[in-house]
Amino acid sequence: MKISRRLFLGAAALGLTGWAGWSISRLAAAPGAPKDLGRIGDLDGRQLAAEPPPYAPPHDPKLPWSMKGGELNDASGLSRTPVYGVVAVRSRDDVAKALAFAKANELKIAMAAVRHSMGGHAFDDHALVLDMRGLNSIELDTVTKTVRVGAGATWHDIQNAIHPQFAVKAMQSTDIFSVGGSISVNAHGMDHHAGALDGSIRSLEIMLADGSVTTCSRTLNAELFRHVVGGYGLFGVILSAELEVVDNAVYETSRALIGSDAFPQYFDERIAGDNGLGLFYGHLSTATGNLLDEMVVYRYDAVQDELPEDFPALGAPGMVGLKRFILNLSKYGSAFRSLKWYVEKTLEPKFESCTVPRTAAMAEGEACLVSRNDPMHDSVPYLFNDLKGETDILHEYFFPRSAYPAMIAGARKIMLEHDANLLNASVRVVDAADIALPYAMEPAFSLVLYINQRTDAQGNAKMRALTRALIDLTIQNGGRFFLPYQLHYTAGQLLASYPELPSFLEAKRQYDPEEVFVSTFYRGISQLVEGTTAA
Repeated sequence: MKISRRLFLGAAALGLTGWAGWSISRLAAAPGAPKDLGRIGDLDGRQLAAEPPPYAPPHDPKLPWSMKGGELNDASGLSRTPVYGVVAVRSRDDVAKALAFAKANELKIAMAAVRHSMGGHAFDDHALVLDMRGLNSIELDTVTKTVRVGAGATWHDIQNAIHPQFAVKAMQSTDIFSVGGSISVNAHGMDHHAGALDGSIRSLEIMLADGSVTTCSRTLNAELFRHVVGGYGLFGVILSAELEVVDNAVYETSRALIGSDAFPQYFDERIAGDNGLGLFYGHLSTATGNLLDEMVVYRYDAVQDELPEDFPALGAPGMVGLKRFILNLSKYGSAFRSLKWYVEKTLEPKFESCTVPRTAAMAEGEACLVSRNDPMHDSVPYLFNDLKGETDILHEYFFPRSAYPAMIAGARKIMLEHDANLLNASVRVVDAADIALPYAMEPAFSLVLYINQRTDAQGNAKMRALTRALIDLTIQNGGRFFLPYQLHYTAGQLLASYPELPSFLEAKRQYDPEEVFVSTFYRGISQLVEGTTAA
């Protein structure tokens, strides 16, 4: 049969339309399940997988098991680990019973919640895992302006409980994490005045390895406090935390597009010391043609002291499918990453709408107004997808503020040399923290990178090489890398960034001499540190 040109073109157009529809649907689709993509095999040549014990005791029927045996993974999808089982904690009594059972049967314990660390920080091979998400009580004290929360409570739930009168003082820029997890990494966010989480913790209740419960704070059992905050769950089980909250506020949102090299001066002149600026963050260009050369500074400036009567409830993120599509499309080449940056810096401002209605008391007219809670009330559903054979990995590098030009120039060079699939780059501000394992020893900036990778052996090797290059750059500029992410560093890089690690590990064994509390991360860094110091 002879096929006419018209028929051929029609069939081709139909096929192209179908392919485009399928591609859009695939890139915009919500995940069907968490990604489970295998396991990174080693840490600087040392195997991460551990042999199972010769004998596994029967699971105590009195404990609330959500899983007996099986495997767990984390947000990377690359930490698949066999565990003894998972106890779904509902009360501190569950924690005490699980701890007693583990010690009686020579099992190790790890603590987990939403598992958004990316290097096996929330579990270990053949360990009993405490799922802390059920320990999620929230009690607000309006007089002292504090909230007492269970370690498994998420920031999302806390915001809903204290809004609209109060707002969170310090947390990450997204609300999906648990309080216990955030404390364990000493998380920081968009409020440069509040600093990292350690500055807003009034007290912590901790169950130690011997089963006793103690309270610690900056002034009570201060050494334990310094090790629990930013201690990666290695010193005890955080049962609850008393956190400071602040009065909610109305902010006017705005953006400033600047050259990224102008940011230090912009920070000194427009951000530092400006008490009217409530929150801010900066996004750097991911477009290959001007990679890290431009920055959009997002500002949230206070506009009034009292809340309007028509203050709305906190809402969910909008346009999730479109945001997911644009982000995932940007993974497929430099042209699409440039398109994504164009959308962010040029198109997004034209489509933003105000969260808080304008009231008669507000003279700003066309200003876009939000509450303090709004920018952080984002569960980032658009970051999760159903794409196969790939994952998105976070990095964060802290460095003295004077090193900003060298860090940005060096990071740009490394990204281009390694052909990194950079999805997002942000700049944050942190101060020195008085904790045992600090990531900033002086006032610092941080560079946060969100990078896509393939999950085959070549993709993992490429990410390892990129990570090590970025760590070397950071060390050369007097900085440190953040520890909650993939275990791609060398022993030398680890100790150069954290010379306090030997004393940190010594203190861990003083508080927990039988090493009951473990994780793959702990086992790995212990081997690196001990191997290096022994040599």
